[in-house]
Amino acid sequence: MVDFTTSKLGKNVEAVSTDVNKEKELQQYTIAPGVKKLTEDKAVVCHKENYPYAVFFCHKTNAVKAYFVPLEGVDGSRVKAVAVCHTDTSKWNPKHLAFQVLKVKPGTVSVCHFLPQDHVVWVPK
Repeated sequence: MVDFTTSKLGKNVEAVSTDVNKEKELQQYTIAPGVKKLTEDKAVVCHKENYPYAVFFCHKTNAVKAYFVPLEGVDGSRVKAVAVCHTDTSKWNPKHLAFQVLKVKPGTVSVCHFLPQDHVVWVPK
């Protein structure tokens, strides 16, 4: 993972992931103060695969912005979340679920989402 990341982004990188202190029941969250931009244009994202041991699928993404987003649950619990915004969706499949949910077409808007806690985002420092 580190070798792949440094081959794509260089050696001065930082790994970030969503941090949930304690598993909570499904609830609504609001964005708390302290949102921080982590990268402006590129990142390596590593998605945990469903194996009984640690296997990640990593890929470099361009035209992406990554953010640290503090969240607060209705019960007062806090989550340090990582969000990614894909700023160029013009080449995405028009049938992608994001376009159906947002009722938009490829290339017209950025698509943003939070990352699960078992995924890793590498960004340039």
